Amino acid sequence: MNLLDKYKREIDYLRISITDKCNLKCIYCMPEDKIESTDERELLTFEEIEKICIAAADIGIKKIKITGGEPLLRKDTAKLIKRIKQIAGIEKVTLTTNGILLEKNIDELIQARIDGINISLDSLNEEKYYAITRCGNLKDVFSGIESALNGKIKIKLNCVIIKNINEDEIIEIAELAQKYPIDVRFIELMPIGYGKEFSSVSNEVIKDKLENCFGKLSDSKIIHGNGPAEYFNINNFKGSIGFISALSHTFCNSCNRVRITCDGSIKLCLNYDDELNIKERIRNGMSDEELKNYLYHCIMEKPLCHSFNKGKNNNTDHRKMVQIGG
Repeated sequence: MNLLDKYKREIDYLRISITDKCNLKCIYCMPEDKIESTDERELLTFEEIEKICIAAADIGIKKIKITGGEPLLRKDTAKLIKRIKQIAGIEKVTLTTNGILLEKNIDELIQARIDGINISLDSLNEEKYYAITRCGNLKDVFSGIESALNGKIKIKLNCVIIKNINEDEIIEIAELAQKYPIDVRFIELMPIGYGKEFSSVSNEVIKDKLENCFGKLSDSKIIHGNGPAEYFNINNFKGSIGFISALSHTFCNSCNRVRITCDGSIKLCLNYDDELNIKERIRNGMSDEELKNYLYHCIMEKPLCHSFNKGKNNNTDHRKMVQIGG
C-alpha cells in the first residue's frame, strides 16, 4: 500500500524523537546554558510509540527513524527498536545518534536487528570537535563507529559544514568514505533555532572542493536509504559521498517524511510550527481505527514546500532543533 499526500508525493518515512535530552551541546543546536527538557510524564511512552507505528504501518509508512536529542540516553531504546521491527509493514528501522554512547549499546542494537545507524560528526580534530559540541570526546565517537562496523551495521556519517568553523576539514572528512565502507553525507545547515546564528556552506561549494581533489564524482546507482540525499562515488573509495541540500537544491517535491516530536506532536515540515498533538488524543482514549484515520488526515495536510530561502524572518518554527527531533 502506498500513501500519497494531496500533492501525490509518497509518504513512507516517519521520524520519531524519543527524547529532547542530549549529552552534547552543539553550537548550532543548543544554547551553552542548560535548556529545559520535556518532563518525563509528557514524553511519549514506548507503548504509545508502538501504537503510533502500528497505525502508521497500516496506512503505508514503511520506514521508521528513531531520533532525539540523543536517543541512546533513553533507557531500553534497543528494546523499542526490536518491538517496532516486529510490526507488519515496517521494512526498516534506523537510528540517528551522536555516537558517544554507541559502543556501550551496540550489542543490544545488533540483537534488535537495527537496519542502519546515522552518526553525527562535524570535525576530526579533537579540539575543534570539543568546541563545536562543547563537551564531546571524539574518541568515544570513533569507538562507536568501529563497534558498529565490526557488527556489520550500515553506517552513515552526517556532517554539517559551517562557514569559518570546519570548512577546512571537507577533504579529510570525505576521506573517511575512502577508508571505511560508510556513506559520508554533507548536510547544509538549516536556519532553525541556533542554526540561524551561523552561515552554511552550500553543497555545490563542497562538491567542487571534492572534485578538485579527487576528480569527477559519478552518480551512485544504488539505493542508499530513506531520504533525499544525492549520492556519488569516487574512484577507490569504499563508501559513497552524499549531499542533503535543503537550501541550495530544494527537494520538497519529493519529500517523503513526517516527524513526531518526543512530546507527541506531528510535525509535517521543519519550517513551520503547525503541530498536531497525537499524544493528547491517544491519552484521551482514541481507538486504533481513529488513530489511523487521524494520522492519515494529518499527513494529507503536509505543505507543498518550505520557505527557508525567503529570509530568516520567514521561518515560523518556534522550537530549537533538539526539541523538534533530528
